[in-house]
Amino acid sequence: MKVKINKEKCVMCGSCVAVCPEVFEMKDDGTVDVKAEYQNIEIQDDMLIEKIKQAQTACPTSAIEIEE
Repeated sequence: MKVKINKEKCVMCGSCVAVCPEVFEMKDDGTVDVKAEYQNIEIQDDMLIEKIKQAQTACPTSAIEIEE
């Protein structure tokens, strides 16, 4: 699966970072993003995939987009 954050929907609440800090990060400017090492790559770790899906569910604006 691949994951990204839709910047137009994101309200930078940080819920994704709280649920899955391995993949998501709060930037110095206050924005939230997928960590560089997980951008545009196929994530295959089952534990991370489960946490990313939990973060997607926790996101209040449905800004986390998953491509399977």
